[in-house]
Amino acid sequence: MAGYNNILVGLDLSEESSQVLERAAQIAADSGAQMSLAHIIEPLTFAYGGDIPMDLSEVQEQLQTQAKEQLRKAAASLNIPPERQHVVLGQPATEIHRLAEEAGCDLIVIGSHGRHGLALLLGSTANGVLHGAGCDVLAVRVQPANQ
Repeated sequence: MAGYNNILVGLDLSEESSQVLERAAQIAADSGAQMSLAHIIEPLTFAYGGDIPMDLSEVQEQLQTQAKEQLRKAAASLNIPPERQHVVLGQPATEIHRLAEEAGCDLIVIGSHGRHGLALLLGSTANGVLHGAGCDVLAVRVQPANQ
């Protein structure tokens, strides 16, 4: 089986993200593939549906600035150039699919927390990415950072 050429790594920027990044970097090194990193921020208006009578744009901008800095640090450790670092506002699965398609990715690597029961019923980004991706998807089972 041929290796991969273009890998998109979806990161939630939690402490466990390093596990996903390490696995993706290993695959990229084995395949000689280039990697791109993506972090998707859901708009605060999605989460609160306009129920809060205040302007959340400044908070949203701060979240984006912090995410860009965290992603930049993660990318620097693997020499991933700025043009392959994406912080996007939107619905995570939809935006990951879009970025992967636009970049011609043949693999998406994401983390999976292995939730069960109600947490699984409420939705999972990993599940959303898996169903609808136009390329292979690797869901890396992450372990809690304190283990």
